[in-house]
Amino acid sequence: MSLSAPASTTLRGTGFRFGLVAARFNQTLVDGLMARVLASLQASGVREVDITVLRVPGSHEVPWAAQRLAAAGRRHCVIGLGVLIAGDTNHHELVGESVSHALQQVALGTGVPVINGVMAVNTVAQARARCTGRINRGAEFAAAALEMAALHRRLSR
Repeated sequence: MSLSAPASTTLRGTGFRFGLVAARFNQTLVDGLMARVLASLQASGVREVDITVLRVPGSHEVPWAAQRLAAAGRRHCVIGLGVLIAGDTNHHELVGESVSHALQQVALGTGVPVINGVMAVNTVAQARARCTGRINRGAEFAAAALEMAALHRRLSR
């Protein structure tokens, strides 16, 4: 991911419904990321009752739960969250690529936008910077979700 995110549009979240699927693996980091997403959505006017949160064991399970939320047809956008940290093998890259493709297929197959907030990073320091530190990826994912929810609503009329 680049450090130069697109300028976000100011959107009110009132009336939008979101699904959020978060992995429990690397839970402290994912919890920090999720807290930032939720805070940003609620600051934009999304009511807590309009956000369905599901927890799954790991990032590889995020697409299945995202698909179930999207297929239910009651959400304007779904956000998937997870943190994959490099180890001695390239497993994090394989899972990250698989999840990325699967989330895109969920969006295309259901017609509901899906924000891919499953991050593959090289170090714990990179993960902390993005989940709880100076780089607020949670706010970026929330802004993208708001924009796509508005587009989904507009194109569904």
